[in-house]
Amino acid sequence: MAAVTELYEGDKVEVTVGPIAHGGHCVARHEGQVIFVRHALPGERVVVEITELHKAYLRGDCVEVIEAAADRITPRCPYAHADGCGGCDLQHVASPAQREWKAAVVREQLERLGKLDAAEVAALGVTVEALPGGDEGWRTRVRYRADALGRPGLLKHRSNEVVAIDRCRIAHPEIQQLDVLGRRWPDTDLIDVVKPSAGPAQLVQDPPQQIVERAAGHGFTISAGGFWQVHPASAETLVQAVLAMLDPQPGEHAWDLYGGAGLFGAALADRVGVTGAVTLVESARDGVVAARNNLAALPVRVIEATVERALHRDRRPKERLPHPDVVVLDPPRTGAGAAVVRAITAARPRAVAYVACDPAALGRDVRTFREQGWELRELRAFDCFPQTHHVECVALLTPRG
Repeated sequence: MAAVTELYEGDKVEVTVGPIAHGGHCVARHEGQVIFVRHALPGERVVVEITELHKAYLRGDCVEVIEAAADRITPRCPYAHADGCGGCDLQHVASPAQREWKAAVVREQLERLGKLDAAEVAALGVTVEALPGGDEGWRTRVRYRADALGRPGLLKHRSNEVVAIDRCRIAHPEIQQLDVLGRRWPDTDLIDVVKPSAGPAQLVQDPPQQIVERAAGHGFTISAGGFWQVHPASAETLVQAVLAMLDPQPGEHAWDLYGGAGLFGAALADRVGVTGAVTLVESARDGVVAARNNLAALPVRVIEATVERALHRDRRPKERLPHPDVVVLDPPRTGAGAAVVRAITAARPRAVAYVACDPAALGRDVRTFREQGWELRELRAFDCFPQTHHVECVALLTPRG
């Protein structure tokens, strides 16, 4: 048996690219060694430069295409290349193929981590739906960095090194028009910019100013530095998907977990009406303040606590949360976790709408739901982050049978 060639950072090898993997790269092999390759497509013959060494795998960038896939295009952004800006993973992929790329990742994560079999995943008919507005000019929140010379830019992939740029094509047009990239920033490392749905694009000041976002028939006043969906159509799209899946009824009680500034809480309150109620749980102080202000006129109770702690309190009668008929679960990228999922299923709602920004976390939590006797009934995925590997999913989970 021939000895395996030991590779080092900076080495270049020719490989045939294999399947898509979660994280914006594909899997290739060289003499049995696994390489996660960026800027490539399945089936291509490419030259890869090794960028990282790990015990079980390597990382690398495609630096030359020998045989290109049919879905390869020339990136419109001049900074989207090996050793360039790390913000957009899929600039080299045609838009329809980007959405199929993401759908393939969602399907793979549901099988591998969610433990669904291939037939169950196929029955879900997973596709990724495009949002209005195209695949550029959509990002309403941008964090630019300044390098040692004060030049603004964005970070390289998996690095703190700044790539100075003169334009970010996925930034909202109003953000691109601000005088940010054409000047030096000698006194700061971070330049945060926001384009709220109600109002002009602006720099985020210190302390952050208040801005207004609009969705689901409501206005939401939040901190300019607070969390909100970055695509202009995301908030409305996700709310409508959640409502369609849960179909909240007048008089029902809903839990809105990781409720933020109240986007889903407001929509749920509209549906359950004055005879119903919503309990929103949020731990971030700015989110709690915003939710209480935004939802003051609605039948919503806001609890300041981690979801884990709030659901643990549910076991003590004097602090018991009302029984939920429906639950909106919108956890951070790490997912809800087994303890939260078990607490939700123990409360016996009729349905849960899980809003997921990471398909791996969704897969892990779906597995826990299934272990508790629940099933994944429906899943929709949305291209809320064009040109990147990120995808947003809304999943409907219900008790089995």
